[in-house]
Amino acid sequence: MGERFELIKKAQNLIQEKVGSISKASSSIYETAAWGEENQADYLNQVLVVDTKLNPFQLLQNIHQIEQSLGRKREKAWGPRTMDIDILFYDQYICNTPQLTIPHPHISKRRFVLTPLAEINPTFIHPLLNKSIQNLLSHCEDTLSVKKYKHLHTPVKS
Repeated sequence: MGERFELIKKAQNLIQEKVGSISKASSSIYETAAWGEENQADYLNQVLVVDTKLNPFQLLQNIHQIEQSLGRKREKAWGPRTMDIDILFYDQYICNTPQLTIPHPHISKRRFVLTPLAEINPTFIHPLLNKSIQNLLSHCEDTLSVKKYKHLHTPVKS
């Protein structure tokens, strides 16, 4: 919701400030149809590789603070929001608690996640599914629209 492109740039800056440095592996920005609750405006999505010294739970806490600072209100699952930052992977770490699940449990079902992931690291092996990102994308049953956004790529300030 809101000024989507500007919110992504603000999120990138806040991630670098509160989480860690964004490596050179950042995907293009994609405009994608809403997943889950499809009767809403298209989203902008991007995958970033972040080098962090935070443990996964500290990382989640900082991400929630960033989302909140960008106007996120957690009112309805899959509902409209200004910002949604997910931890997709944390190297090969596996975690399944009520607060946090890594790898993200819906990666293999979401074309809007797999497409930018495949752009930056198609050979990465999902630690639970033991398949590459490219393989998961090739077999993804999600047919929702995923297309590169007109700005193509947002440079990340170092």
